[in-house]
Amino acid sequence: MAHKKAGGSTENGRDSVAKRRGVKRFGGQVVQAGEVLIRQKGYWYRPGANTHVGKDWTIHADTAGVVRFSQKRMTKFDGRRERCTFVHIEPAVPVSQ
Repeated sequence: MAHKKAGGSTENGRDSVAKRRGVKRFGGQVVQAGEVLIRQKGYWYRPGANTHVGKDWTIHADTAGVVRFSQKRMTKFDGRRERCTFVHIEPAVPVSQ
């Protein structure tokens, strides 16, 4: 008769690959046109001036400049008001000689 219980399989031991989402360029950083500013799933951040959204909700810079964040209260479709964070690009001023 066995004196040790048989070791069963565990239900744990799995993990998914990281999606590498999040803010890639922070406020005050200088960016070039086309750079990825934020990778997200859904509208955690909203596009502001001089930015656009890709089909996977990634926010890109349209022009070269400095990244700025702002918050604004928006009315949802059901009438609720929610504070949303917008990301903008302040265009870089060219240095004239």
